[in-house]
Amino acid sequence: MGAEQRDSVGEQWIGGNQQGVRGQPMAADSHRQSETKRGWMREVPPVAVVPSMADTPRTETRTTVAENQAAAPSSPAPAPKKQSGLAVLMPTVESSSLRQCCPPNLSLSIYLSDDVPPQPAPFLHRCVSLRSNPPSDTFIIHTREVLGSGRFGKVHKCTEKSSGLKLAAKIINTRTAKEKERANNEVQAMNQLSHPNILQLYEAFEAKHQLVLILEYVEGGELFDRIVDESAPLTEVDAMVFVKQICEGVSYMHQMYVLHLDLKPENILCVNRTGHQVKIIDFGLARRYRPREKLRVNFGTPEFLAPEVVNFDFVSFPTDMWTLGVVTYMLLSGLSPFLGDDESQTLNNVLSANCSFEDEAFEHISAEAKDFISHLLVKERGGRMSALQCLRHPWLNNIAEKAKGSNIVLKSQVLLKKYLAKKLWKVS
Repeated sequence: MGAEQRDSVGEQWIGGNQQGVRGQPMAADSHRQSETKRGWMREVPPVAVVPSMADTPRTETRTTVAENQAAAPSSPAPAPKKQSGLAVLMPTVESSSLRQCCPPNLSLSIYLSDDVPPQPAPFLHRCVSLRSNPPSDTFIIHTREVLGSGRFGKVHKCTEKSSGLKLAAKIINTRTAKEKERANNEVQAMNQLSHPNILQLYEAFEAKHQLVLILEYVEGGELFDRIVDESAPLTEVDAMVFVKQICEGVSYMHQMYVLHLDLKPENILCVNRTGHQVKIIDFGLARRYRPREKLRVNFGTPEFLAPEVVNFDFVSFPTDMWTLGVVTYMLLSGLSPFLGDDESQTLNNVLSANCSFEDEAFEHISAEAKDFISHLLVKERGGRMSALQCLRHPWLNNIAEKAKGSNIVLKSQVLLKKYLAKKLWKVS
């Protein structure tokens, strides 16, 4: 398919023809060869300004839990099997939630199957418009219960008054035009994304210097924090399950022509503290991909930036795939592949794109896993796997069968703990 033909398909799809969402995977595969861009420490020139997602025609949709599950390949849950004297129980769906059935002090891998559906949000997908009335009219925001915080604000526990539904309130400071644009961008992006591996938006409120997002509540914390606190040992099979879900979410985003552009570990949350379900969060930096426009961006965390971002070159779907490769590398080894002693060295390491598996942390990592990473951490965008290709890669398939084999405990738990402690020390 030529470049012009690809662009034509993309423009027609973006214009509102959403039949491509569940159609042939051709579009998702062709994305990664299309050019677009992102930049880093410089101001974006006017020609590189990305149109707001709001200018894309949008039809309000309300996707049911059943439709969410139907959109992902699934098969009937297998009967309990025996392995090493333990019953291998598969979670089943009950009342729009997954029943967790694995003891908290055992490795979770043996309880997993390829066909376990991800946990959907406890409410239907909503297309939200900004409301000007105070959120306190309909919600109780528990200001003393902080779930997370960052440069842009804090996240608190929240309860809907009428239903008692547990939610999260993300309070974003919008004192500057750039902060306001980022917050509005997040609302626009989340309005278009309905997937079990993507955090869902429930409501949004706008005040003079604040924007409050009412979000789906998950209690497992950030993926890496959860891993280092886990009493159960982490195995490669566990890593496969986490990465496969991230790929599912990213594949859906890319089918919807959305670039996340900030897929760092802090933006992957666990649904709870015992299961394996994860959700992608924080769409404040997301951008709508338009094949004929050359997108550059000037943001990101240096160790997770793709080479094209550092070079202020065009970004597109492969930019997210590079970051996924970095996250996978860290999940398996506990090491950050391009982190240097300072920012300049880190950026030079990214540009060199030299990915090494020589550290002893990779001693027992499978060849399939290394091959998976090697096809993501590729300097040239066109050489990286798409999200759909990742889901077809041997490493992310036959997981239930692999779980029956010998699972060696990864060294990444200990090394990730050191990495997070060092990061916390730098921040403080």
